[in-house]
Amino acid sequence: MLRLAPWISILVVALAWQAFAASGAVTPFMLPKLSVVLERIWSDAASGDLWHNLGLTLYRALLGFAVASVVGILLGFAVAYNRAMRWLFDPLISVGFPMPKIAFLPIITLWLGFHDVSKISMVVFDAIFPVVTATIAATLAVERHLLWSARNLGATERELLHEVVFPAALPQIMTGLQVALPIALIVGIVAEMKMGGVGLGGAMITASRFADSPGVFAGIVEIAVAGYVLVRVMALVRARLLAWHPEAAGSASV
Repeated sequence: MLRLAPWISILVVALAWQAFAASGAVTPFMLPKLSVVLERIWSDAASGDLWHNLGLTLYRALLGFAVASVVGILLGFAVAYNRAMRWLFDPLISVGFPMPKIAFLPIITLWLGFHDVSKISMVVFDAIFPVVTATIAATLAVERHLLWSARNLGATERELLHEVVFPAALPQIMTGLQVALPIALIVGIVAEMKMGGVGLGGAMITASRFADSPGVFAGIVEIAVAGYVLVRVMALVRARLLAWHPEAAGSASV
């Protein structure tokens, strides 16, 4: 019963949506019934359109997220350990992190066009900042006595980074990755909406242009489900990678 408790609010919203749309207070164009939207999703799934659009959106978002993760972690360690890198990148990170990177979409479109490269590049540009900042903060927060103890035992700098710093920083790095993943999905969909083409975002814009209200709301539901699944998968990955960490024991005892 406790496992079903988090879904009660979703069920309430779904029932309220269906009831309000059926009440006649709004037109079907403004808010189609949830049952109509679900039928549209089923129809798109049966025709293969849903899987084609979903596959392309996830490909762009996940590839961009993977690139942002690798480059962001490496850059974060470099900034934390190298004075020259910190001097060069710290101001850029400080300025770039809070600004809405989606404002660079027209520039990326001018440089790279409207194809997958530009959409993936936009995802990388947006998703890399949470990873970099989390890696820097986590690396600088590693307890000094751990480093001193490892050095006294004869650990080289490479062994220190691999055996001490990275495991100690991993929980906070994973938090940065968990923040970056939904950002990657959001930016990927916005890029599809603005640049056009196939994908969940592109399908929603096409439906909107043809006044296809069920198609637009179907896209919203599909994106919500995809985002939820990605977040849950990332949480499972975190639990697996941090099985040795005290947070795993704490969550298991709850």
